[in-house]
Amino acid sequence: MDRMIYTALTGMDSAMVRQRAVASNLANAQTPGFRGETFAVQTKTLKGPALETRAQTQGTVRGADMTAGEIVRTSQPLDVAVTGEALIALQAADGAEVYSRRGDLSVGVGGVLQNGDRRPVMGEAGPITVPPGRIVTISDDGTVLAADPAQPEEPAEDIGRIKLANPAGSRIEKDLDGFMRVVGGGVLPADPTAELLTGALEQSNVDSSQVLVDIIEAQRSFDRRSKLFSTASELDQSTARLMSLR
Repeated sequence: MDRMIYTALTGMDSAMVRQRAVASNLANAQTPGFRGETFAVQTKTLKGPALETRAQTQGTVRGADMTAGEIVRTSQPLDVAVTGEALIALQAADGAEVYSRRGDLSVGVGGVLQNGDRRPVMGEAGPITVPPGRIVTISDDGTVLAADPAQPEEPAEDIGRIKLANPAGSRIEKDLDGFMRVVGGGVLPADPTAELLTGALEQSNVDSSQVLVDIIEAQRSFDRRSKLFSTASELDQSTARLMSLR
């Protein structure tokens, strides 16, 4: 009966991984620019001299669904939505360059331009910093302009351009914090043709109705596999009783 137990155990583990991925998608259904996590199951057949009767499973989060979300007008001057496939470059907590489609920007402590995850927005020469007391606007090409309200006749100062990275041809993956990273390290090249839609936000690409269905299916899959343990126990007991009659 050990074959049934281990087979059921790998199935339960895959179902738990699927539940975590679906739960993450559901929790971020309202997060701007969120990319839903995709799940895949692989069959692992044990090879050996005996008859191959065990096919175990391994479930993993395969990556992210890069389908664009709906763009909604907000009329907020620092809200931006990326058109096309480009990604906004950010600075992660470890100092590395990471990428996201989340564009609800704001000026944080110290004047650093940051997104809704409070990660600094990267420019051509590092994080973009806004001088104190300036009014910030963002152009369609990602140029950040800072105007001095005390001198309205003076033109706004160009303080940097948001790095809009081109992921084409590069292998990227989603980290545990939900940001995109280049596999093996490195950075994506800037896309000079990428544009932003100001006063708008791209919504999550997660379909809430479908996610609810997925989480129910994942729970039922886990329950079906857990019942195999009680079935294996009953078969063991029946076998023991038959052996005792000899």
